[in-house]
Amino acid sequence: MARILVTGMSGAGKTSLLEALRARGYLTVDTDYDGWTGPDGRWNEPRMARLLAEHADVVVSGAVDNQGRFYDRFEHVVLLSAPVSVLLERVRRRSTNPYGRTPEQRAEIEGYVRSVEPLLRRRATLELDSRRPLIELVAAVERLSSPGSAP
Repeated sequence: MARILVTGMSGAGKTSLLEALRARGYLTVDTDYDGWTGPDGRWNEPRMARLLAEHADVVVSGAVDNQGRFYDRFEHVVLLSAPVSVLLERVRRRSTNPYGRTPEQRAEIEGYVRSVEPLLRRRATLELDSRRPLIELVAAVERLSSPGSAP
C-alpha cells in the first residue's frame, strides 16, 4: 500500500471505506477521530508529519483546510464524491457522527460542495463516485497500492 489520502465532503463515505480497508488489514487513520484535528478543525500538523514519516503504507481520510500542506507526502489523493442529495441523506441516517443533522449544518454541507469540493477535485489524483458499491471502492483503492500504480 502507498500513502493514500481519501478526502471528500461529509457523507461521501470516507469512514466506511476506511473501515473496509482496515478490515482487510490496512493501516488506516480517520482524522475525524482520536485527536487528529484541533479545536480549529485543522490537522495536528506535527502528528500528521510523524505519521507520514513513519509509515510508507497508510490510508488517511479527512477534509480539512490544511491537508494540502501534506499532499506532496501522499502518492495518491482520492476524492470520494456524490450528489449533494445523497450526501445529505447519508448524514441524516448515520449513527457514528452527529454532524449534518441540523438545518445549519446541512446548509454548510451544501455550501462546501459548491466551494470546497471543486478545490479538492483539482488536487485529486483519482475521483470515485461513492454511490458505487463499497467493494468496488475498496478494490479501486487497493489497485493504487500496487508498485508503479497510476490512478
